[in-house]
Amino acid sequence: MNYTIRKATENDFEAILGLIKELAAFENAPEKVFNTVEQMKEEQELFQCYVVELDDRKIIGMALYYFAYYTWVGKSLYLDDLYVKKAYRGHGIGSELLELLFEAAKENNCKRVRWQVLNWNESAIALYKKCGADIDNEWSNCDFDVNQIHAFKI
Repeated sequence: MNYTIRKATENDFEAILGLIKELAAFENAPEKVFNTVEQMKEEQELFQCYVVELDDRKIIGMALYYFAYYTWVGKSLYLDDLYVKKAYRGHGIGSELLELLFEAAKENNCKRVRWQVLNWNESAIALYKKCGADIDNEWSNCDFDVNQIHAFKI
């Protein structure tokens, strides 16, 4: 299988959003994706993304990330989504994407790389442990959707 990993461009946003929706379905939460191609275009300065492209220009995977600041350590790279279509898993693509992310973290003087994984995603957890990741089971996510943000009161 011949593929190329490259930085995404605005022309890739439709395919990236398709992968995001596919990942959400895999994570049993397809109804939680509200993002659009138009929104991605408006907010593209907030994220970066690598895409995995076959020779026929079909995009089969991606790693979307952004830089964040954590008070305990400083500048960090946050990997929001790493996804490879099921038919293309097992070829080292996920590992190659992780290597590129860690190169980006080094080049940008990051003090931490962080991401989340669902506790039932055993294959992803195995990959991350193989790479040497510390998996923290103590912290819980606290999320507010757009409606909750607008209704927020203490």
